[in-house]
Amino acid sequence: MLPDPSEARLTVDLDALAANHAFLKSQAGAAEVAPVVKADAYGLGLAPVARRLWAEGARTFFVARLAEGERLREALSPEAPTIYVLDGCPPGAAERLAAADLVPVLNSLPQLEAWATAASRRRLPAALHVDTGMNRLGLRPEEVAALVAAPDRLGGLDVGLVMSHLACAEVPEHPLNRAQLEAFRKAAAHFPHARKSLANSAGIFLGEDYRFDMVRPGISLYGGGPLGRPDSRLRAVATLEAPILQVRAVGSGETVGYGAAYTAETPGRIAVLAAGYADGVLRSQSPGGYGWTGGMSHPFRGRISMDLIAMDLSGRPDAKAGDLVELLGADALLDEQAAAGGTVAYELLVRIGARARRTYVGEASWTRR
Repeated sequence: MLPDPSEARLTVDLDALAANHAFLKSQAGAAEVAPVVKADAYGLGLAPVARRLWAEGARTFFVARLAEGERLREALSPEAPTIYVLDGCPPGAAERLAAADLVPVLNSLPQLEAWATAASRRRLPAALHVDTGMNRLGLRPEEVAALVAAPDRLGGLDVGLVMSHLACAEVPEHPLNRAQLEAFRKAAAHFPHARKSLANSAGIFLGEDYRFDMVRPGISLYGGGPLGRPDSRLRAVATLEAPILQVRAVGSGETVGYGAAYTAETPGRIAVLAAGYADGVLRSQSPGGYGWTGGMSHPFRGRISMDLIAMDLSGRPDAKAGDLVELLGADALLDEQAAAGGTVAYELLVRIGARARRTYVGEASWTRR
């Protein structure tokens, strides 16, 4: 079937992913770089992303959900990577976790007890998540103390990793960073034989103290700046483009789009693009967002709708129907577009719509083992 000429196109550059992985390794010192590939590798495709990262030397991966771990195990060879599941061991999950050789990141004493029960049949690996101040998942300090006081509760568990998660790493001067570091050191000291992990993408750049044995980059693998703003050291992995459907003249005083949200102050030209919030361009990205074509940025005009975006064409008298406009990529920067929409790069990536035609550049050759 021939491609639809009016559909948005998402190009995932796995060579850029590999370059970002190499850069993060260069910043991580002696720590292992363990990619976070949850949420379908931040919306860019779990199997092709994980396979390329494996080809680049990654041997440990993190996902959020049990089902994501099962998909990753299927995508890679059965015996290949260590896969940690951040949700841990929710009720009823133990058998599936064990069957897929997944390692739960245990977040509570009930989870620990459920996994220890499963380990009564054979020794099982586990990770412990200790809460150091974020107050999401994780063992609270009193629960860590209870566990230390009764180590037999670990049963047949082989605790190979102790981890926590930074709440404010994107703000290096935030006092909670140092407070979490000290709390993590104190908790992790009770497990001297386990590896330690605290840093996410931003945490890698807080310094050697935060890196421990393993770092867990997510957004910066995919091109998002570790501090929530563009970082020229990282390459764009996702390029989202849409064709111009129509170029039209707009007179002074005329309005554009739903709600008459934009009124032209002077006569001009508007490009109508074949993309909208069904393709992952947030409605809130107008008026602050932009498209890039002809070597320059062009602001969005009026409200973004489900299928269409209106864009100012000032300075582009040669633009015509069929021309491609970059909505995310090396020029339409991920962090800038996210800020225009009042959100973060993470959300913008995972919201890219399924109807955008996907192309992968630099896929790793793969033979099942």
